[in-house]
Amino acid sequence: MRNRYQGKDYLAFKDMTREEIEFITDLSLDFKKKWYAREPHEYFKGQVWAALFEKNSTRTRNAFERAAADLGIKVVYLRPDEMQMTRGEPLKDTARILDRYFDGLFIRTFGHEIVEECSAWMESPVINGLTALEHPTQGIADLMTIKEKKGDFKGLKICYSGNLYNVCYTTMIFCATLGMNLSIACPEGLEPDSEILAETKRRAAVSGAKIELTQDFDEALKDADIVYGMSQYSMGQSEEEIEYLKSAFKPYQITLEAMKKAKPDAIFMHCLPAHRGEEVTDEVMECTQSVIFDEGENRMHSIKGILAAVAK
Repeated sequence: MRNRYQGKDYLAFKDMTREEIEFITDLSLDFKKKWYAREPHEYFKGQVWAALFEKNSTRTRNAFERAAADLGIKVVYLRPDEMQMTRGEPLKDTARILDRYFDGLFIRTFGHEIVEECSAWMESPVINGLTALEHPTQGIADLMTIKEKKGDFKGLKICYSGNLYNVCYTTMIFCATLGMNLSIACPEGLEPDSEILAETKRRAAVSGAKIELTQDFDEALKDADIVYGMSQYSMGQSEEEIEYLKSAFKPYQITLEAMKKAKPDAIFMHCLPAHRGEEVTDEVMECTQSVIFDEGENRMHSIKGILAAVAK
């Protein structure tokens, strides 16, 4: 299976063109069709990839391992606490050794600079399974879900409610790239990453997308085709930070009443895990407008598409 993206790294939407985003989304949707048709697709039999997870994971790890298995790829799971990295070995040394052993690296970590350093020192492709800056495998799963449920991207409106973190930043970039409007409902004083915001503005100027931050939740919900929930806080934040964010985001909880302020056919999305009763109520998670489990399933198909695009 050959394509122009073979051997490339997959690190962030901010590094991708519109063409690349749409190609991988469509490729992932094609793999989903193969999955339901029970059509074998072991295109990369014999490859062995490393999976380095420095953060806990349910969807990302299991989606990656299943996607790799369907493609014929064997996965070796690496625990950081069992590696010399925890004893001070430079990342560049670890990366170069892993490059000699494996056909690629899938990494879920903290700072985005970690995946970029791995990329700099490895010849084999590196896939970002999540960093503080972006969650690009989730981004493809989200776009798959939107395309399945809404048919197209341009002109749609997303109301986003939750912490300004990796999923939000990925959403900002893909909305700005594909011409989708995005209204981020958030408390006063919270600002997006400056690099992501600058790139979002640049792309929105080309696509015509309207990207805004607002404290007015009702305005953010108005005419929304998609209501996207995200946890109010992130892994690794202090208890003090968490309590502040929970209090600040309380007025932006997604309830059934909030959903009624969006379009009648609006869908509810969430990357999961969700804190039911915090950023979203249980009723919304279980309502007919919720597509969270379709979205969660798409994580597997999105990672399969990404793997197939970049694997040599």
